[in-house]
Amino acid sequence: MIGGQTPALRERMRFGINALPVTALGDGGRPRDVMKNGLYSIHVNLLDGRVGKGSGVILFRDGKILGGDAYLYYTGSYTVKDNTFKGEVLVQRHTSPRGDDNPLFGGPAAVGIGVSGTFTETRGDMTGTALVGKASQIFGATLHKLAEVD
Repeated sequence: MIGGQTPALRERMRFGINALPVTALGDGGRPRDVMKNGLYSIHVNLLDGRVGKGSGVILFRDGKILGGDAYLYYTGSYTVKDNTFKGEVLVQRHTSPRGDDNPLFGGPAAVGIGVSGTFTETRGDMTGTALVGKASQIFGATLHKLAEVD
């Protein structure tokens, strides 16, 4: 027994936005993949012919997104349907870059990003579009679960 629940019950719990048992969602009790609350590493690569990479940590918890890296922090929200998620993230700078460092989406102005992706129990794949100034930057990202969060 973990946290007052049997392993079987923990397997059937839904830890996405509503944190309700699967059977309480009116789907006939069929098990489905659900975005798990947790702390994830995020590794970003620019797409569409652009070159750039970034990495940090990101927390998905009950429909909220929080995260950051050496220069930026992220806040936002997400929704889940089946094994997909979509959301909006605002990226803002907390520290000015040093030397030749050039953080993705890290100008002095906040950057809005639309994201969507798929997930399994321990990882996810995400794509997004960031509006940086007047230019759109398309990116892909991988998520790897580091820790569970209640």
